[in-house]
Amino acid sequence: MTTQAVAHQHGFGATARRDVWWLGPLATSIGLLSFVVYSTWAAFQGAYFEYGPYLSPFYSPLIFGNSPHAWIQGMPGWWPTWLPFSAALLVLWAPGGFRLTCYYYRKAYYRSIWMDPVACAVGEPRKSYWGENTLPLILMNAHRYFAYLAVIFIGVLAYDAVMSYIWTDADGAKHFGMGVGSIVLTLNPIFLGLYTFGCHSLRHLVGGKKDCFSCSSFGHARFKMWSAVSVLNRNHQLWAWVSLFGVGFSDIYVRMVAMGHWHDVRFF
Repeated sequence: MTTQAVAHQHGFGATARRDVWWLGPLATSIGLLSFVVYSTWAAFQGAYFEYGPYLSPFYSPLIFGNSPHAWIQGMPGWWPTWLPFSAALLVLWAPGGFRLTCYYYRKAYYRSIWMDPVACAVGEPRKSYWGENTLPLILMNAHRYFAYLAVIFIGVLAYDAVMSYIWTDADGAKHFGMGVGSIVLTLNPIFLGLYTFGCHSLRHLVGGKKDCFSCSSFGHARFKMWSAVSVLNRNHQLWAWVSLFGVGFSDIYVRMVAMGHWHDVRFF
C-alpha cells in the first residue's frame, strides 16, 4: 500500500484495508451493550435476586430490603415515592463506575461504540481530538477512587461466596452444603479479583514513582506487590471480559433459580 493510496481514503469508515477490520469493534460493542442493557434491566427489577443462601452480586451488599441478607430491614424512608425501590440502585454505581472509567474499557468503547478511532488506518467520524482534560471525559480521572471501592466490593462478594455454603433448614438449623450456585458465586469474586487487582491504578499505587525499590522503605515488599499486580495487568483485557460475563451470569443464575426456571443441583 503506497502513501498516496492511503491519503486518498477520506470520510468515516474509508480505508484501503481488505481484512474484516470491523469484526472486532462489532463484537466488542455487542458484548458491552448487551451487558449494559441486561444489568440495567436487572437492577430495576428489585425481585428474584436471592435464593436460599444465594445473593445476586448486582444487589450486594444488600443494604435495605425485606430479606435475611439485608443489613437493614425495610425500605429507606427517603426513597422517592415515584421510583420503584431496588436495592441494586444503591450499590451498582460503584462497580459500574469502576468499569466505566477502566483504562481497558475506555479503549474498548471509545473504539467500538464512539468509533474514535474505530480501527487503525480507517477513517474516523471526527476531525479533532479533545482528549480527557475537559468535561465530561475529565471525570475519567476518578478511576483510581473507584478502584479503591472495587477492592471493598471484592471482600463483600467473597463473604457472600462463603455464606452461599451455609444453608438453613425448615426448623432454622444451619448446616454446611454446596450447590451449583455456591460454585458460581465462588468463581465470581475470584474472576473479579483477577480483574480488579490487575488495575493500572493499583499498579501505580503500589509501585508508581519508584525508580529504585531497594532505595525506599519497604522496597522489597512493594516490589513483590508491584510484580504481582503486573502479572495480572498483562492479561487485564482477558480478566475484564471474563469477570464481566461472570458477574452477569451470577445474576442470571440466581434469578433463574429463584424464578423456578432452573433447578439448583445440590451436591450435599
